[in-house]
Amino acid sequence: MDTLSYKTLSVNSKTVEKNWLLVDVAGFPLGRSASIIAILLRGKHKVNFTPHVDCGDNVIVINSEKIVFTGNKWSQKQYIRHTGYPGGQKSLSAEQVHQKNNTRLVEKAVKGMLPKNKLGARLFRNLKVYSGSTHKQESQNPTEINIKDFL
Repeated sequence: MDTLSYKTLSVNSKTVEKNWLLVDVAGFPLGRSASIIAILLRGKHKVNFTPHVDCGDNVIVINSEKIVFTGNKWSQKQYIRHTGYPGGQKSLSAEQVHQKNNTRLVEKAVKGMLPKNKLGARLFRNLKVYSGSTHKQESQNPTEINIKDFL
Protein backbone atom coordinates (compact mmCIF):
# COMPACT_ATOMS: atom_id res chain seq x y z
CA MET A 1 0.00 0.00 0.00
CA ASP A 2 1.27 3.46 -0.87
CA THR A 3 1.90 5.47 2.29
CA LEU A 4 1.92 8.77 0.40
CA SER A 5 -1.81 8.43 -0.28
CA TYR A 6 -2.46 9.09 3.41
CA LYS A 7 -0.58 12.37 3.49
CA THR A 8 -2.65 15.30 4.73
CA LEU A 9 -2.17 18.38 2.61
CA SER A 10 -2.08 21.66 4.46
CA VAL A 11 -2.31 24.96 2.60
CA ASN A 12 0.06 27.83 3.18
CA SER A 13 0.09 31.44 2.06
CA LYS A 14 1.54 30.48 -1.34
CA THR A 15 -0.89 27.68 -2.20
CA VAL A 16 -4.15 29.23 -0.98
CA GLU A 17 -6.86 30.10 -3.51
CA LYS A 18 -8.70 33.30 -2.58
CA ASN A 19 -11.97 34.26 -4.27
CA TRP A 20 -14.06 37.41 -4.13
CA LEU A 21 -17.55 36.92 -2.65
CA LEU A 22 -20.46 39.38 -2.62
CA VAL A 23 -22.92 39.21 0.29
CA ASP A 24 -26.16 41.22 0.38
CA VAL A 25 -27.29 41.65 4.01
CA ALA A 26 -30.49 43.61 3.34
CA GLY A 27 -33.27 42.38 5.63
CA PHE A 28 -31.15 39.87 7.57
CA PRO A 29 -30.39 39.96 11.30
CA LEU A 30 -26.96 41.37 12.14
CA GLY A 31 -25.65 38.47 14.21
CA ARG A 32 -26.65 35.73 11.80
CA SER A 33 -25.23 37.48 8.78
CA ALA A 34 -22.03 38.44 10.67
CA SER A 35 -21.40 34.82 11.67
CA ILE A 36 -21.74 33.70 8.04
CA ILE A 37 -19.40 36.49 6.88
CA ALA A 38 -16.87 35.47 9.56
CA ILE A 39 -16.98 31.86 8.32
CA LEU A 40 -16.36 33.02 4.76
CA LEU A 41 -13.48 35.29 5.85
CA ARG A 42 -11.88 32.54 7.91
CA GLY A 43 -12.23 29.92 5.16
CA LYS A 44 -14.08 27.34 7.24
CA HIS A 45 -16.40 26.61 4.31
CA LYS A 46 -13.48 25.26 2.27
CA VAL A 47 -12.28 21.67 2.19
CA ASN A 48 -8.64 22.65 2.72
CA PHE A 49 -9.22 24.83 5.82
CA THR A 50 -6.07 25.34 7.87
CA PRO A 51 -6.52 27.10 11.23
CA HIS A 52 -3.24 29.03 11.27
CA VAL A 53 -3.37 30.32 7.65
CA ASP A 54 -5.42 33.06 5.98
CA CYS A 55 -7.19 30.67 3.61
CA GLY A 56 -10.53 32.53 3.55
CA ASP A 57 -12.01 34.60 0.77
CA ASN A 58 -12.29 38.34 0.26
CA VAL A 59 -15.84 39.35 1.20
CA ILE A 60 -17.76 42.39 -0.05
CA VAL A 61 -20.85 43.29 2.00
CA ILE A 62 -23.47 45.55 0.43
CA ASN A 63 -26.68 47.16 1.77
CA SER A 64 -25.40 47.41 5.34
CA GLU A 65 -27.85 50.25 6.01
CA LYS A 66 -30.73 47.76 5.62
CA ILE A 67 -29.53 45.40 8.36
CA VAL A 68 -32.17 44.47 10.95
CA PHE A 69 -32.18 43.70 14.65
CA THR A 70 -34.67 41.49 16.43
CA GLY A 71 -36.58 42.73 19.46
CA ASN A 72 -35.70 46.13 20.93
CA LYS A 73 -31.98 45.93 20.17
CA TRP A 74 -31.98 49.19 18.20
CA SER A 75 -32.47 51.10 21.45
CA GLN A 76 -31.24 48.61 24.09
CA LYS A 77 -27.97 47.32 22.58
CA GLN A 78 -25.05 49.45 23.76
CA TYR A 79 -21.66 49.86 22.10
CA ILE A 80 -19.18 50.86 24.81
CA ARG A 81 -15.73 52.40 24.33
CA HIS A 82 -13.25 54.06 26.65
CA THR A 83 -11.17 57.17 25.97
CA GLY A 84 -8.35 56.09 28.28
CA TYR A 85 -8.97 58.85 30.81
CA PRO A 86 -10.65 58.41 34.22
CA GLY A 87 -14.40 58.50 33.78
CA GLY A 88 -13.99 58.30 30.01
CA GLN A 89 -16.39 55.47 29.30
CA LYS A 90 -18.69 56.38 26.40
CA SER A 91 -21.64 54.37 25.14
CA LEU A 92 -23.86 54.64 22.10
CA SER A 93 -26.98 52.69 21.24
CA ALA A 94 -27.13 50.64 18.04
CA GLU A 95 -29.41 53.27 16.51
CA GLN A 96 -26.89 56.05 17.22
CA VAL A 97 -24.01 54.03 15.76
CA HIS A 98 -26.14 53.29 12.70
CA GLN A 99 -26.90 56.99 12.19
CA LYS A 100 -23.21 57.95 12.51
CA ASN A 101 -21.79 55.25 10.22
CA ASN A 102 -24.04 52.40 9.17
CA THR A 103 -21.16 50.18 8.01
CA ARG A 104 -19.65 50.19 11.51
CA LEU A 105 -22.32 47.83 12.91
CA VAL A 106 -21.42 45.07 10.46
CA GLU A 107 -17.68 45.67 10.88
CA LYS A 108 -17.84 45.48 14.69
CA ALA A 109 -20.01 42.35 14.64
CA VAL A 110 -17.73 40.52 12.20
CA LYS A 111 -14.52 41.63 13.94
CA GLY A 112 -15.84 40.26 17.23
CA MET A 113 -16.27 36.84 15.61
CA LEU A 114 -12.72 36.64 14.23
CA PRO A 115 -9.65 35.44 16.20
CA LYS A 116 -8.14 38.00 18.59
CA ASN A 117 -4.59 37.84 17.22
CA LYS A 118 -2.48 38.82 14.18
CA LEU A 119 -4.36 36.36 11.99
CA GLY A 120 -7.68 37.97 12.93
CA ALA A 121 -6.33 41.41 12.01
CA ARG A 122 -5.13 40.04 8.66
CA LEU A 123 -8.51 38.40 8.02
CA PHE A 124 -10.37 41.62 8.85
CA ARG A 125 -8.51 43.39 6.04
CA ASN A 126 -10.26 41.05 3.58
CA LEU A 127 -13.66 42.57 4.47
CA LYS A 128 -15.16 45.48 2.51
CA VAL A 129 -18.47 46.90 3.75
CA TYR A 130 -20.63 49.33 1.74
CA SER A 131 -23.88 50.99 2.75
CA GLY A 132 -25.44 51.02 -0.72
CA SER A 133 -25.84 48.39 -3.40
CA THR A 134 -22.78 49.61 -5.32
CA HIS A 135 -19.19 48.71 -4.52
CA LYS A 136 -15.71 49.48 -5.84
CA GLN A 137 -14.63 45.88 -6.52
CA GLU A 138 -16.52 45.23 -9.76
CA SER A 139 -13.27 44.47 -11.62
CA GLN A 140 -12.70 41.41 -9.37
CA ASN A 141 -15.97 39.82 -10.61
CA PRO A 142 -17.23 38.67 -7.19
CA THR A 143 -19.51 35.65 -6.90
CA GLU A 144 -22.76 36.44 -5.17
CA ILE A 145 -23.43 34.39 -2.05
CA ASN A 146 -26.98 33.93 -0.79
CA ILE A 147 -27.14 34.05 3.01
CA LYS A 148 -30.25 31.87 3.03
CA ASP A 149 -28.16 28.93 1.80
CA PHE A 150 -26.14 29.03 5.04
CA LEU A 151 -29.09 29.43 7.45
